[in-house]
Amino acid sequence: MILKKNIHKVFYLFLILHLTLWTLIPSLSNINLPLDTIEALAWGSSLDWGFNKHPPFSAFAVEFFFTIFGNNDWAYYLLSQIFVLIAFYFVWKVSNELLKDKIYSLLSVLLLSGIYFYNYTTPEFNVNISQLPFWALSVYFFWRGINLNKNLDWILFGVFSAFGFLSKYLFIYILLALFIFFILNYKIYKKSLNKYFFSVVISLALLTPHFFWLFENDFITIFYGLDRSGVTEFNYLDHLKNPIIFLIKQIIILIPFFLMFYVIIKKFKFSINKKNKEVAFLISINLIPIALILATSIITGAEIRTMWMTPFYLFFGTLFISISKNFIDMKKIKKFYHVFLFFFILSPSLYLTISLIDETKRTDYPGKEIARLVQNKWDNNFINEIKIVIGDEWSAGNLSYHLYSRPIWINDLKNKTSDITEEQGVIYTGNPKILKKICPGVFGTINPVGYCMIGKR
Repeated sequence: MILKKNIHKVFYLFLILHLTLWTLIPSLSNINLPLDTIEALAWGSSLDWGFNKHPPFSAFAVEFFFTIFGNNDWAYYLLSQIFVLIAFYFVWKVSNELLKDKIYSLLSVLLLSGIYFYNYTTPEFNVNISQLPFWALSVYFFWRGINLNKNLDWILFGVFSAFGFLSKYLFIYILLALFIFFILNYKIYKKSLNKYFFSVVISLALLTPHFFWLFENDFITIFYGLDRSGVTEFNYLDHLKNPIIFLIKQIIILIPFFLMFYVIIKKFKFSINKKNKEVAFLISINLIPIALILATSIITGAEIRTMWMTPFYLFFGTLFISISKNFIDMKKIKKFYHVFLFFFILSPSLYLTISLIDETKRTDYPGKEIARLVQNKWDNNFINEIKIVIGDEWSAGNLSYHLYSRPIWINDLKNKTSDITEEQGVIYTGNPKILKKICPGVFGTINPVGYCMIGKR
């Protein structure tokens, strides 16, 4: 059994090992960055306050790393793990404040190794990973805000709430859960009302540029989300089928978590004190967001995609430890560590094995080699640099990332054709049959994509 004085060391060792494993393994096994990471980098090459699919924070994050590390793939696996570790750290901080016992706090974090959102899927930096630290930070500073009522805590809550929303709109579910908790416990926390609304004002101020962008772009990101969830295709059966499928998927996802949890308890029984504000808070931040998103599926018939739930389970370990403290068997802790190590090693081992065996994945795409071939053809025909690539986020986004001139990515020109000149150096990517017919410059194909190059000779 780990001595209490060593718990901090074990926790930080866990963080270091997690970061090292999940940065190193994909860096060595993957030829190319995953789709969502390339997509974020494409957006980052032409920063704006929003993009066709999502708000902008994930693009801001990868572009910041690109200015430092350039097109070194390992940097973006590292970035993803930094976001995950910040989330783990603040889950640990919240657990310390609510559980009042370091060993319980450690168990709360280690239990997350049984949820694949926090290991297997983390190498792909995307909007879901981008939410993780802000989800945990918002919960932490909200809790401090309502209990200590300090200005700084409320300011930080407002800032991190805005950053979370700028990562993905689904962040609204944790904000609604915190709001509901505040309203239900208003008599206890009414002294914090003014500062709570002050934090809301801070969030709205930070979100204002994005809201302007939304209006200017006809709410394109919102309609994309509605389309992805299937809401635009009305079907009565979806209101029953999709919520049931959603619940089944969540149960399956949580099986390893419950196996780990089962190991350390004497019997599967909970003790819930409704008057305990810590327990009430944990129930609110864990179950209300899930209940709200389930209600969304029932009311609208929306299909809730599995990866959308990435941040929703961050405090599940804390909740289950909290309501079962009286039934935890400390004699089984050693057995728990063995089970934890099994899952901790299993996940990266599976990732490495699948990455090496399956050669049909996006991460096997020869993006760097394609960029080299395109660059050679460009250099043989033109004297200026490539400044713009046009096409989908994958084909054109990979060029933007790999070409040494770091051209700006544009999805399509729409009404901007007259703004593009050969002086800028432009490459169109797309259907080779179509591009070959209309290309006014040098055409080439690297199956299955066509490339039309327009530059200065």
